[in-house]
Amino acid sequence: MRLLRRYIWRAVMIPVLLIIAILMLLDGLFSFVFELESLRNEYQILQALQFVVTTLPRRLAEFLPMAILLGALAGLGLLANSGELTVMRAAGVSTGRITWMVLRPTILLLLIGLFVAEYISPHTEQIARSNRSLAETGGVALGGQSGLWHREGNEFIHISAVEPNGVLHGVTRYRLDETHQLVETRFISRAIYQGNKWSLEGVRGSRLFDDHIEAWAEDSGQWDIQLTPDVLSVIVLQPEHLAVSKIYEYARYLQQQGIHAGEYMLVFWQKLAQPLGVLGMVMIAVSFIFGPLRQVSMGLRMTAGILAGLVFHYGQQFFGHMSLVFDASPMWAALAPAIICLVAGVVLLRRVR
Repeated sequence: MRLLRRYIWRAVMIPVLLIIAILMLLDGLFSFVFELESLRNEYQILQALQFVVTTLPRRLAEFLPMAILLGALAGLGLLANSGELTVMRAAGVSTGRITWMVLRPTILLLLIGLFVAEYISPHTEQIARSNRSLAETGGVALGGQSGLWHREGNEFIHISAVEPNGVLHGVTRYRLDETHQLVETRFISRAIYQGNKWSLEGVRGSRLFDDHIEAWAEDSGQWDIQLTPDVLSVIVLQPEHLAVSKIYEYARYLQQQGIHAGEYMLVFWQKLAQPLGVLGMVMIAVSFIFGPLRQVSMGLRMTAGILAGLVFHYGQQFFGHMSLVFDASPMWAALAPAIICLVAGVVLLRRVR
């Protein structure tokens, strides 16, 4: 039995690794071509290539679920074509045991993907986007197209670029009064987080009154705000590129500021539910190999796997967007597709003879 486990392990693991390598290579190539359209100032071919390479951990975490599904289909399909699955079942190995042997490498790969998504890809993604922002603007980061918006209380803040160590470039602050009228603007050339405050360099501002505008300037200053480098490491990235723990922390922060955090909570639950959905799709794939896809070509199996992955992905997106529109629970919107996949996988496996 140990020899059989190793054999199925290799049959699943090798196709998964080949597929993930192909997907990452193709996506990296297309991304590099796309980045060539954005070359300007110090952001040239070498910097574009560096950006693509630095974002590889994020691409690994994104493509791993699809690679697991296609790899399981490909590996078991080869065993079915050669008649080895039939021999295993004739030798008394049950479908449930074969399924568990397939799920073991799947669980290991999912754990690796979760580790990369939680501890590696958010950091490398921030480095990549920060370096690109600074290179696009020649290191000044005051005129670039990139940047981020943040709200804290009655103040709206735009930041042109954020370095991985928390240094801010090109900060513009807009303060509103209780009637939502603009009363003050400030532009900060550079801000460095020291202690519990931001040390400012090159501050210029304007105060708006009913009959006049008062302009002023300072070489330095301090900024006491709840916005910290930890919070910035979250808001500079899209929610789906963040670590699960950071998503939850930032959602709580938004709720404390009175800002709706439905999008972040939805991504939080989707990330938690994704492994369950992948396991369910693998179980469905195993049932197909023993059933309708036993005697078909490898191309048809790959097509079926891609369709199953797309149905799960867009189903999750559909339920998610519906929850945001109708202010429903993001937890159930994220868990529903995964639970459906798991139930379908169990039912289809029980029907296999």
